[in-house]
Amino acid sequence: MNMRGLEELTEVPEPAWPELVHLLSTAAVPVEIVPVDPALGRATLLQLQVTARSYLGAFALHCGGLLLDGGWLRVFGSATARNRAALPGLAAVNGFPAVPDAAWRPGPGLVLAQDVLGGVFVLNGPDPAGFGRPGRPGEMVYFAPDTLGWQALEVGHSAWFDWLLSDGPATFYQDLRWPEWRTEVRALGAATEGLAVAPPLWSGEARADLAGTARRPVPMTELLAVHQRYARQLTGADPGFLGAPAGPR
Repeated sequence: MNMRGLEELTEVPEPAWPELVHLLSTAAVPVEIVPVDPALGRATLLQLQVTARSYLGAFALHCGGLLLDGGWLRVFGSATARNRAALPGLAAVNGFPAVPDAAWRPGPGLVLAQDVLGGVFVLNGPDPAGFGRPGRPGEMVYFAPDTLGWQALEVGHSAWFDWLLSDGPATFYQDLRWPEWRTEVRALGAATEGLAVAPPLWSGEARADLAGTARRPVPMTELLAVHQRYARQLTGADPGFLGAPAGPR
């Protein structure tokens, strides 16, 4: 497969970035924009092989990432983990090759965002069923920490991005938030930390009294590994790759 060059990907009519800037400036949720690493933005776009006319391409090229609702939801762009929030970029989370490679693909899909509870938003690859995931190719799916399974969101990337900046997440997460959630999220040391809940979110105890659970900060890598282990044990299904926040790339 031939790899399109940077000019072909960036010199396009109607680039999406101005529209994204408008969406960010009028968002219905609190948004912190993480600065982009310009070189990493270009390398990420080359690896994605999408143009800046798309939301995905424009975001990767121009934005380091987003922290929504005080860091409850982390949307990955082209930042290095050296930023103040220590938010990793798409390249680190998805294990991109060090040099753009036309033959490389994120098999089951591209991890685009994670929430503080270890939920994961993924853009499906070309064969979701082959990886045990719902939805159609190019649609968004979500790994839910309260069910330890995937759910199809039945929208593509652009519609999902619009939803992120609306009041959609407030409804989506209404059963997974407790009265002090904002304070506890703000207290996390970095965007590479999540909140481990005990009893776990999928338990009957947590469903009956979420506010009464105990919550503690843990590295996201640890939280995701726990979800994977329990999913295999309790559902018999391996959720597969959930992202791997790492150091700078």
